[in-house]
Amino acid sequence: MTGLRFIAAALVFFFHATFSDPPMNPYADESWQEGFRWLFSKAGWMGVSFFFVLSGFVLTWSAKPHDTIPGFLRRRLLKIFPNHVAMWALAMVLFAGAMTPASAWLPNFFLLHSWFPQHGTYISVNPPSWSLCSELLFYLLFPFLIRPVLRIRERFLWVGAGAMVGGMLAVQLVTDFLVPEHPEGPEGFGISVAQFWFGYNFPPVRMFEFVLGMILARLVLAGAFTRIRILPAALLCVVGYAVAMVVPFLYGLNLATIVPVSLLICAVARADIERRPTVLRGRTMQWLGTVSFGFYLAQYVVMYFGRTALMDERLFDPFLGTLVLIGFFFATLLVGWLLLMCVERPIMRRWARPNTGAGAAPEPGQEGRQPASALR
Repeated sequence: MTGLRFIAAALVFFFHATFSDPPMNPYADESWQEGFRWLFSKAGWMGVSFFFVLSGFVLTWSAKPHDTIPGFLRRRLLKIFPNHVAMWALAMVLFAGAMTPASAWLPNFFLLHSWFPQHGTYISVNPPSWSLCSELLFYLLFPFLIRPVLRIRERFLWVGAGAMVGGMLAVQLVTDFLVPEHPEGPEGFGISVAQFWFGYNFPPVRMFEFVLGMILARLVLAGAFTRIRILPAALLCVVGYAVAMVVPFLYGLNLATIVPVSLLICAVARADIERRPTVLRGRTMQWLGTVSFGFYLAQYVVMYFGRTALMDERLFDPFLGTLVLIGFFFATLLVGWLLLMCVERPIMRRWARPNTGAGAAPEPGQEGRQPASALR
C-alpha cells in the first residue's frame, strides 16, 4: 500500500508538467508538447482520486481499538500541517508572495482555501495543497464515521460502496446542470470557475471517495471483495483512464476511473494480506512511497520556480525537454526526501507519540490490519 502512494503522486507530477500556462511543459515542438499534454491530461484527476480512496482505506485498515480521538487527530494534523507550512513558506518566498493577496494566502495557510469558490483563492500559493483541505476534513470526520462504517452488516457493504459511487455521480450531475456555466475558468477545461470548484475542489463532495475507501477496507478485511490480481486491476485502470479521456470533462474527473482505482487498491491489499511478492513491496517502491507526501507537496513549487526563475520559460527540443522533466522529477524527489527527514520525521517523533506503549502510532507502511471497534 505504501508503494501505491508514489504512483498516485507521480501521476499528479506529470499532469502538472503538461501545463503551458503556467509554463511547465518544456517542449518547443508543438507535436511533442501537445502529445505530452494529451497523454497525461487525466493523470492528475486520477492520482488525487487514488489518494482520497486510499486515505479512507488505510485509515480504516490501520485503526486500532485502543486509539483515542485526540491521539488520532494529533497524529494526522502533525502529519500534514508542518510539511504544508514548510512548502507554503517556500512558495511565498520564491514567487507566491509577490502575486497573492492576504485574502488568498491566509486561508491557504490554514488549509481552508478550497472552501472558497474564488479561483484565485482555491488554487493559491502552492496549488496542490487544495487537496489537503479535503484530507483535513476527512481526518476531522473519521473518528465519527468509523463507528457506523464498522457497524454496516457485511451483506450491505456492497450497497454502501454503490451508494458512494452514486453520490459521486450525483455531484457531477448537479455540477453539470445546476451550477452556473459562466464565467469559464482560465485553465481552458471548458467549464466555469464555479463548476470546477464545486465539482472538484469543494471538500464535502470528495467525502464520497473517502468513505468508499473505508467501505472497501471493510470488504477486504471481511474477505468479501472480489478476488482480482494486481495486473488485471492495473489494466482496468488503463481502460478507465482511456474512458476518462473521451467522456465529458466533469465525468472524467473521477467517475470514469473510480471503479478501476478501487479494484487496484483492493488487489494490492489482498496481495499484502497473502504476502505475495510484488514490485510494490520492493525496497525502492517502499522508499518512494514513504517520500510520496513530500514529493506531492513539492512538485509544483519545484517545477514552477525552476521553469520561470531558473529557465526563464525556455523551451527545448524533445531530447533536452525530456532531460529537463527527468531533472525536475529527481529534484522533486530530493525536496520530498528533505521534507521527510528534516520536517515530518522529527516532528512526528517529538510530538505524535507521547508514549511508546500501546498507543504509539504505526510507522508509514507498517499499519495494522484489523479495524478498531471504535475510536474513543
